[in-house]
Amino acid sequence: MYTFQDLIDVTEKLRSENGCPWDRAQTHESLKECLKNECQEVIDAIDSGDMENLCEELGDVLFQVMMHSQLAKEEGAFTIDDVIHGICDKMVFRHPHVFGGQTEFPGEGGTPTWEELKNLDKLRKNRYKDR
Repeated sequence: MYTFQDLIDVTEKLRSENGCPWDRAQTHESLKECLKNECQEVIDAIDSGDMENLCEELGDVLFQVMMHSQLAKEEGAFTIDDVIHGICDKMVFRHPHVFGGQTEFPGEGGTPTWEELKNLDKLRKNRYKDR
């Protein structure tokens, strides 16, 4: 069975000098329609209840994420590890009731709502960017 590292390796190989000419020619802009189509195919698979097709289509969306991440890596912008770190950080922060920890909330007290946590998370990230 293939691993996540295998997917990274496959994506890097496809984009390499000896890789696939089509994959090498792609840009974030040129892949936008592919990403849109693959997301729609996931929705269609969900609507049809076809779990085998859903698995395949989720793989296609994951490959789109990998391609955009590989392009960004080549541009020196970010890597797939940064994407993974970012989403884990976001989900842990937005679910203090699951992962524990204190969430600073400038409201009336009580547990912040999902939207309040989402807004607080955005403020937190903006402050971090300004440093």
